[in-house]
Amino acid sequence: MFGSSVASVAPEGTARLADSTVRRRLRTLDQRCTRKRRTSVTSATPSGLSPDSTSQQTLAVARWCAAQGWPVHPLAMGRKTPAGNCPACRVHGHSPAGCPCLPAGRWCHGFLAATLDEDLIASWWGTHPQLGVGVACGPAGLVVLDIDAHPGAVPSRDRVLPGISIDDRVDLTGLATGFDSLALLAALRGAQDPAQDASTLRVRTPSGGLHVWYRSEADRWLCSVGSGTGTGRALAWQVDIRAAGGYIIAPGTRTRDGTYTMLGRCRQPAPLPAWLAQELGRTGHVRSPQAQAPSALSSPVPARARQAIINMGGGRSQAERALHTVLAEVVACAEVPAGAGFTAKLNRAAYTAGGLVASGYFTETEAERLLTEAAVHARPGQERRCSSIIRNGLVAGGKRPLQLKGRA
Repeated sequence: MFGSSVASVAPEGTARLADSTVRRRLRTLDQRCTRKRRTSVTSATPSGLSPDSTSQQTLAVARWCAAQGWPVHPLAMGRKTPAGNCPACRVHGHSPAGCPCLPAGRWCHGFLAATLDEDLIASWWGTHPQLGVGVACGPAGLVVLDIDAHPGAVPSRDRVLPGISIDDRVDLTGLATGFDSLALLAALRGAQDPAQDASTLRVRTPSGGLHVWYRSEADRWLCSVGSGTGTGRALAWQVDIRAAGGYIIAPGTRTRDGTYTMLGRCRQPAPLPAWLAQELGRTGHVRSPQAQAPSALSSPVPARARQAIINMGGGRSQAERALHTVLAEVVACAEVPAGAGFTAKLNRAAYTAGGLVASGYFTETEAERLLTEAAVHARPGQERRCSSIIRNGLVAGGKRPLQLKGRA
């Protein structure tokens, strides 16, 4: 696979590895990667569980995770995505902070609904055993390396390991998946390949990938974005980080593609290795001390959007405040690359704006421009998708004019 050549370029401020050291480690890596990856998998589920699918298994998985101190939330039946919001939340959108669902015993807002409450867990999975189990990584203090095994076009050398320029003399022939890029990073750092780390919880995914679980301070690290393309915040090509602002599928969870199966005997995450913590910091995965959880109260509308509202003469009106609130939720998604409920929030904002337009508070052109600015701020490069959500939301909201007291 990787030739026994020399990797001569390291990130600025770090020592370069000696040629002989790199050659030796790359030879070892080459030998390892020529063997079949699926070696002696020990089928396992959380302690006390049968690998067979029963009506009690998902409840047992959820309880086992909660017992570890990992907040859990439901996943859609047979899928990897969170269970959908209740009909009331889809129609009458509201922020997670004001959601009445959890006190009423319902789940909503994806991983933001994650809980350790024994009664809620018993109610959710006892009544709906077909639901999967997700774990909210941030509050659980988890950092999970999500290694993909999907062969694809390898990006340029400067994107295989973001921030590290790989010397042309390093033979990358055979590099095909996230297993390879992570092993290369570990070899260059003189560290153990996390995929081979038997001292921590590792979970084989149905697609042949691997989740490597570590523990760290709660909400310190951020999720990756764009690792599959070699762009954006990423540790390595095809290696995602699941941390604050995201979730991970619990071991023992069954999807339509198969079961997430623990490897080996270790059932607990080990502390995050120091070298990996340094790499996460180097690649922008560390959360600033001042960072707050996204909320309508703490996330401002972009300056241009705010000024546009003021220019319309509604700087202090109820209509402006109503629109500001839903736009702020959209903008807040910029802090969370995945799992923030962006689509639902943008749809809710567009629906609200449509109602305000129908009542004459704003023109459709003005509302569409404000929504587009907020959406592009949160999800740059997704203009076409955002435009479709905005148009559909405006049309739906326009059928229900929104009347406010004290109209400006």
